Amino acid sequence: MRATFTLGRIAGVRVGVHWSVVLIFAVIAIGLAQGRLPDADPGRARVLYWVAGLAAAVVFFVSLLAHELAHAVVARRNGVSVDDIVLWLLGGVARLKSEASNPGAELRIAGVGPLVSLVLGGIFALGAWLLHGAAAPELLVQVMGWLAGINLLLAVFNALPAAPLDGGRLLRALLWWRTGDRLRATAGATAAGRALGWLLIALGFVLFVRGGGFGGLWLALIGWFLIGAATAEGRQAQVRGVLAGVPVRNAMTRDPVVVPETLDVAQLLDNPLYRHSAFPVTGGSGEPLGLVTVRGARHARPEEDGGTVTAGEAMVPVSQLVVVGPDDSLADLLPRMEPGPEHRVLVTEEGRLVGILSLSDVSRTVTYLAETTPRARRRP
Repeated sequence: MRATFTLGRIAGVRVGVHWSVVLIFAVIAIGLAQGRLPDADPGRARVLYWVAGLAAAVVFFVSLLAHELAHAVVARRNGVSVDDIVLWLLGGVARLKSEASNPGAELRIAGVGPLVSLVLGGIFALGAWLLHGAAAPELLVQVMGWLAGINLLLAVFNALPAAPLDGGRLLRALLWWRTGDRLRATAGATAAGRALGWLLIALGFVLFVRGGGFGGLWLALIGWFLIGAATAEGRQAQVRGVLAGVPVRNAMTRDPVVVPETLDVAQLLDNPLYRHSAFPVTGGSGEPLGLVTVRGARHARPEEDGGTVTAGEAMVPVSQLVVVGPDDSLADLLPRMEPGPEHRVLVTEEGRLVGILSLSDVSRTVTYLAETTPRARRRP
């Protein structure tokens, strides 16, 4: 699950938002402002319902963020680095840079999320009860009650034993513990995720046919997202299984064509030597400074004659790139890679650029291994 846009960083972890969050945010705000809240506490000004509905939606997404941050904190304590957190339709996902080292760590990392949502649901429920006892405005009590219910529902839903939900991670931990095979365990959790997705689509269709309207369509939409996410996770797990034990050096492009930071982007675009879509940018001592893409160079190229823009000014700085060593695990690097020339991975050794890596390079490596490994196994 890739973020559509980034909110910033919390405790060093990048927090992003998938476009589907806008959809669920609108559904929550509209449903509360025009449905539940006016029905539960009629007679208020319409603007108050909208303010309460929007506030409830914001607090709900803060709760989702707390859920995912709990995953990140426990992952770090178990020796697993976190790449980023992405909030999406079904809640959120903390993308880990590597796998848990054992089923116990997997269990702890996955289980803390639903636990946090359960605790938050209890806190909101207690708050609603105390506010009701103190004769607080009913609108506030209803918002607290809704937040309690949605967090409890989030805890229960995420605990379902189906990937990519937290319950799917718990199922994978159990299967991993029983079989000793992480890839086989992932396949089982992925199959459960697809099964749950198709079940939700079927239930949504039946509900829609029987007059359920939007509720049925919403259930089917959740099922569709679940199938897509589970399938993507299973496919990535298979690829990582093929790449297990393969170092980055086996897939990278060695000694790539580099661009000096002082080079005019006009020369970069006009010189046939630079025929690729992205190039590492190096300093005077040959150290990597960043990455310049042809698209970025075209956008940075001044329209007026006589102006100059250097590659150093048009590049993506190295601080925003993924930089690895040639002996790093290719399987562990894969979750951190993204499509597009601006997301090339720089490979360095002792501060010196030795290679560059793209998803196309990884794909070629996977194809080669898939074609040659079975033949090797058939040899006597």
